[in-house]
Amino acid sequence: MSERILAFLFQFVTHIIDAGGYGGIAALLSLNSCGVPIPSELILPFSGYLVYMGRFNLFLVATAGAVGCNIGSAVAYWIGAKGGRPLVMRYGKWVLMSAHDVDRMSRFFERYGSIAILVGRMLPIVQTFVAFPAGIARMPRLRFHIYTTVGSFIWYTCLAWAGMKLGAAWNTDPRIQQIFHRFHLVVEIALLLAVVYFVWSHLRRRGHADVA
Repeated sequence: MSERILAFLFQFVTHIIDAGGYGGIAALLSLNSCGVPIPSELILPFSGYLVYMGRFNLFLVATAGAVGCNIGSAVAYWIGAKGGRPLVMRYGKWVLMSAHDVDRMSRFFERYGSIAILVGRMLPIVQTFVAFPAGIARMPRLRFHIYTTVGSFIWYTCLAWAGMKLGAAWNTDPRIQQIFHRFHLVVEIALLLAVVYFVWSHLRRRGHADVA
């Protein structure tokens, strides 16, 4: 993402959060969760900084984010369930979602099933589009929203906590996001290891069942 686009998004995000408070956080993350490319890595660290400043509460920031994520995800799920891949593709043209993005998310969901929703909420790019294939596959709605809530709440808490700990070092220079990209990379590696372990455990249990 170019510096100019990042700077614009940063100013947009901070303005919405300043003006809307928790409602602004929920609104931004509802857009993020239905395919609009507004990174959670911009939204939550700034919200965490406002926790440091005493304006927000960390738990309420993560809760507002999870509520917004569920709202946006419900829209994305409905689009996938209502019209399948053709409708998702037509909608995707308006939010810069390519056929490659749709296919990649579909493969991710087909490979890992419901757990893809839980893990996908903590992965870049995936978190923005993962609800669409869940809708196409008509994943049970209750399970979908439980996994969406748990995954988004954990991830949003981590990002907001990082912004809070950054504290006084925070400023409006978009280059500060380099810190969060490094933080993001560490978490991605940890999540990848968790997914590998989950798949390995699942295959081992299935192998034992076949032998029995």
